[in-house]
Amino acid sequence: MPYPTAAPATDRPPSPPHQELQSRLDLLARAHRVPGAQLAVHTGTHTLSVHTGTADALTGTPFTADTAVPLGSITKLGTAAAVLLLADDGDLDLEEPAAELLPELRSLPEVTVRHLLSHTAGLPTGPDSDSAAGATATRYLSAVCTAQHTLFPPGTGFSYSNAGYVAAGRLVSEVTGMTWQEAVRALLLEPLDIVPAFLGDAAPARPTAAGHALNTATGLVRPAHQNLAPVEAPAGALLASAEDLMALGRAVIGRSPVLPASAAALMRHPEPAADPGALADSWGLGLALFEQDGRMWCGHDGNAQGTSCHLRAEPDSGVVVAFTGNSGGATALWRDLAVDLVRLTGISVPTAPATARRGLAVPLPECAGTYRNGGTEYTVKLDGDGMPTLSVDGDCPIPLVCYPDLSCDLVDPATGRHEPGGRFHRDPATGAVDRLQISGRTARRTGTV
Repeated sequence: MPYPTAAPATDRPPSPPHQELQSRLDLLARAHRVPGAQLAVHTGTHTLSVHTGTADALTGTPFTADTAVPLGSITKLGTAAAVLLLADDGDLDLEEPAAELLPELRSLPEVTVRHLLSHTAGLPTGPDSDSAAGATATRYLSAVCTAQHTLFPPGTGFSYSNAGYVAAGRLVSEVTGMTWQEAVRALLLEPLDIVPAFLGDAAPARPTAAGHALNTATGLVRPAHQNLAPVEAPAGALLASAEDLMALGRAVIGRSPVLPASAAALMRHPEPAADPGALADSWGLGLALFEQDGRMWCGHDGNAQGTSCHLRAEPDSGVVVAFTGNSGGATALWRDLAVDLVRLTGISVPTAPATARRGLAVPLPECAGTYRNGGTEYTVKLDGDGMPTLSVDGDCPIPLVCYPDLSCDLVDPATGRHEPGGRFHRDPATGAVDRLQISGRTARRTGTV
């Protein structure tokens, strides 16, 4: 049976939900100091699309429905979809060792293509963008993808890794003979009627938005510089609008002929070892998975410099919700807007993983120590009251609240607000705390403090 298709937004007269969504987006963007934002909702039968504000606070360029926003990590969803399309054509096998195509991974012969896409390869996240600015993919991967730097045996854990997607992008290039940008354009974006735009484009073929940062001293919002290294493009270089994200969301739930239903189902299938902690309830191939009311939503979140973008899709109902905002404050805007969606459209969209009741907070003195993920060091110390604090690369320590299941919250020192942070892990053989997972990234214990 054919799936319903929505008429173009310009062909639909404004409806009361559309008008109320527009009003709420306008109001929330002002409240959160977000220069511009877009929201696109496919209800399963029709589309609602609204936008507000400016694409660049300095020039005052209007934010339109077609404005493309730096998506950050949602780019990984596009890279994963391209890999699945190649696998569906028989050009590569998800279970084959990635080293068969990428000699840079020869010291990790057990890492498969599936491991790369699901963040279960045990790879560190990779160097920061400034350090990687002049690196080639070969040099980058040879330095990062070594047995010395692995966090756990492939397929036994989860650690969110940009390096894994640099490798996935290299696979796409090796198989197609094209650059990653050319391949994603030909395989995915143009078939979805998405006008391609990437960070670094000298002359983009469509209007684009700048990211923005708030200067707390002056109270002014100003454009932010995008510093993603070219080698990291498969992990974060795509720009798109909320309507583009909605089209991509429909593809990954099997509502578009561009991505075969079997490939979309593979992407949505939870990987057994993929426990993403505070990022999602589970993880598939390029997709974060969120449980809500007995249904499994899929999607991804992404932050570039001064942007916040979000995608959620539910395969049974066909509902897709996509949001883009061009400042860091847009994350809070997205959460508030999700609350309004329930009232205005009846759609309840998960913005965070479901949280189980974890009991009362407990002291966990055995967690104190140093932990490392690649070049990043996490230090957990006990304060004067015996409660743990977390410092990353020597930054100001943040209080941690730990629970009996070894999960932990990060506490905002200014407001006291708790945010899910991650969890500690025990060595199954010794029972000792040997790993820390914060915001989806796993770090191995390297010493005591």
